[in-house]
Amino acid sequence: MAVDAFKTRQVGRTALPVSQLGFGTATLGDIRARVSEAQATATIEAGWSAGIGFFDTAPWYGRTKSEHRLGAALREKPRDSYKLSTKIGRVFSRPVGALAPDQWAGPLPFELRFDYTRAGVIRSYEDSLQRLGIPSVDALLIHDLDPMHHGDDGVPRFLEELDSGGGYAALADLKARGEIAAIGAGINQTGMIPRFLERFPLDLFIIAMPYTLLNQAALDGELQLCVERGASVVIGAPFASGILAIGPREGATYGYQPAEDEVMIRARRIADVCARYDVPLGAAALQFPFGHPSVVSIIPGPNAPEQVRTNLAWMRHPIPSALWAELKRDGLIRAEAPTP
Repeated sequence: MAVDAFKTRQVGRTALPVSQLGFGTATLGDIRARVSEAQATATIEAGWSAGIGFFDTAPWYGRTKSEHRLGAALREKPRDSYKLSTKIGRVFSRPVGALAPDQWAGPLPFELRFDYTRAGVIRSYEDSLQRLGIPSVDALLIHDLDPMHHGDDGVPRFLEELDSGGGYAALADLKARGEIAAIGAGINQTGMIPRFLERFPLDLFIIAMPYTLLNQAALDGELQLCVERGASVVIGAPFASGILAIGPREGATYGYQPAEDEVMIRARRIADVCARYDVPLGAAALQFPFGHPSVVSIIPGPNAPEQVRTNLAWMRHPIPSALWAELKRDGLIRAEAPTP
């Protein structure tokens, strides 16, 4: 059995359809390594030409570089040929001093501040439209409102800013006017989905790490809560930031850091099972999330046209049910994880 990359699924209770294989663009913000303008454009063109119909970006990626690049490639395409999401939570402006180094290898020289208020949401939204050169997006997501970026003490303050400060109300107004079709949140760790849903009726979550072949922590109630509340899930890091694409070898990354020995050993054992069934590790990584009923799309982040083609081939690769059964029997994925 394989997963149809181009089949569309509806986001939550909205009328927004997204292709099961989407396209994430953090890598095109030059995460860890520079990508030339020509290569970035060729990669996006390869995805759109192949039929990928869902593209996700954010102001944070490359300190606005990703939005510029994605818009330059898509703005001449028919607007009904793709769905587009970006994010709010950071506002960028001219720096007043030297910028501190960060994860981006070639960021644009703009300074950020976190702002989840109504004014911050509207400023971020309108800035994104201008960077993209496209006058509409289909979904806006609250970005990185989690302990990883704000600490445990900062999360309540920013949730309150989003709530009583009018940030969520601004998103709801945009949706009510038909400017956007869906409201979501992008998260990197478990614990935030319940905190969001107890306050806001979100349509989707982009989950960047806690549901992959190497980690199914989101099964501890959070994905089920999404099903119960009608919120869809998009998997934002199906390769766990790299190791499940290139395999457990030197230079592999997990969680955007060099993979530790324990992760390498587990990945190697999973890869060995896949090899016995003649299934590429990357194919298993891409198709695994679709077993869960909350998942509507995955958005790997290619940085070259050949990676787009490889992702498409991996989505088409048949995977026997016996492979998933063996991974469960060996304790390599959780026994209760639903599989395609």
